[in-house]
Amino acid sequence: MEKNKAKIRTIIIAVMALAVLTATGIFVYQKFFNKADADNSLKTITVEIVFSEENKKVVEITTEAEFLRGALEEKGLIEGSESAYGFYVTTVDGVLADESKRQWWCFTKGGAELNVGVDQIPIEDGDNFEITLSVY
Repeated sequence: MEKNKAKIRTIIIAVMALAVLTATGIFVYQKFFNKADADNSLKTITVEIVFSEENKKVVEITTEAEFLRGALEEKGLIEGSESAYGFYVTTVDGVLADESKRQWWCFTKGGAELNVGVDQIPIEDGDNFEITLSVY
């Protein structure tokens, strides 16, 4: 009888130890290895594309990109060419700026014009950008 009690006690202790180890393992996994919960590099930005006063489109982008160019290229929203000054955007959402009409794509953030190339514009979660087909 005493041997049975000892066996039962050993089994109960083993089950409790296993439960504690399992709980600890789950905690460590979620804290350090679960990318969905631990990934702070994911950002969501909003981009408003203004083709004309009457024709606008808003796009929400969730990305790990560090700069605006990367986020826009992930969504296939921009095309252009490399230049001595960085990436020159010629097409946004399939619309080509017509140089014969002196059109170009103006990038702004919260209404303020950005004075660097699209490949040099860092992005943070919650940023709002505008891309406007402009005439100079």
